Amino acid sequence: MTTRHLLSALLLVTQGVLASAAGAAVTALVGGTVVDLDGGPALEDAVVLVDGERISAIGPRGSVAIPDDAARIDTSGKWLVPGLMNMHVHLGLVLPGKMAAELAGETDAALALRMAAAAREILQAGVTTIRTPGDTRHADLALDRSIRKGESHGPRIHSAGEALVITAGHGSEPGVLYADGPDELVKAARHQISLGASWVKILISGGIATDGGAIAEALMTPQEINAVVDAAHRFGVKVAAHSGSSAATSVAVEAGIDSIEHGYTLDRQVLRKMHKAGTWLVPTIVVSQPATAPFFERIGSPQWYLDRRDSVGKLHWEALKTAIAEDVNIALGTDQLPHEPNDGTTATVREAEYYVEAGMSPLEALRAATIEPARMLGADGEVGSLEAGKYADIVAVSADPLADIGALRTIDFVMKGGTVYRDDDAS
Repeated sequence: MTTRHLLSALLLVTQGVLASAAGAAVTALVGGTVVDLDGGPALEDAVVLVDGERISAIGPRGSVAIPDDAARIDTSGKWLVPGLMNMHVHLGLVLPGKMAAELAGETDAALALRMAAAAREILQAGVTTIRTPGDTRHADLALDRSIRKGESHGPRIHSAGEALVITAGHGSEPGVLYADGPDELVKAARHQISLGASWVKILISGGIATDGGAIAEALMTPQEINAVVDAAHRFGVKVAAHSGSSAATSVAVEAGIDSIEHGYTLDRQVLRKMHKAGTWLVPTIVVSQPATAPFFERIGSPQWYLDRRDSVGKLHWEALKTAIAEDVNIALGTDQLPHEPNDGTTATVREAEYYVEAGMSPLEALRAATIEPARMLGADGEVGSLEAGKYADIVAVSADPLADIGALRTIDFVMKGGTVYRDDDAS
């Protein structure tokens, strides 16, 4: 984004917040093409009428009455899609190597500021809803409350609080005792729920970022997995499981787990079980593929970390291809900050492009970045598609994403809840 565009975006944020606070203006997006997520013909030369935070009407120009005092935004030559959604985001991300060294001793205040800065960048990248499946010191829950109050700017956040870690498991530190056994894990899950988490995150296998515990090994016991899922579901809270293991995933699916994160080495048998059960997969494929190599170089990742990443890259790719072929429910997630530069675009867009390369159609990949995550969250009545009554979370691109998902690289307009946070064409 140029300096002029950045200044325009910042001005628009200020103006938009003031307009929202006054509860005044209706906004009309005029002349754009609304993409149909159901695969039907696009709505050309459309008017999207936004009243407050929500869409009040969508239709062809001439069929939607625009109030005389409405603010008009010309979207001619643009394709309009719902705000993108990213279901695996760690706002307080710290990875081994130079990044961990630089952030050692980070205070709560510094963490909160770092997260808030990331949240603003996430909006600029066109991502209006995220899920944080395990973050640090519950700062994401505080940030979510601040965003909802209008004190801070960022995406809608669905949080799992802090992840439930077992001793010696993924995410653990040597010599530190964590929650072990069904009783301790149930208590830990209830603790996250009491703080406002709408998801609980469990780490049931090894992972890339922890030097110990094989990625494909089932480290959490069946009794532990079943106990957490049962406890969370009693409160109406969903459960996500970090898993690179077919064996652990099979147990989790039988327990009623809601989503599997990563799925590095999942085989066809367990993916078929996931399809039958309706279990969601959040692939985060971008972290194990070549596009992220410059990122890991930039943060100074140690060799053991790079070796673990490289060891699962091909297996992860085959698992994604098989999941698509088996029609598993897939919701986009990156395990990187959504706006992180990758291969000339953002992590979110590159993730969607990888889905097409692995076998999805552009429509399926766009749905994986919009309406499918909304379905997974149980929020599809509010977000995920452009419909009257839903939140006005709208992104504009300069080409048809159903012809080429790479059109998402051209995002130049972002609206969340009726407020414009980016408009590169504004003067």
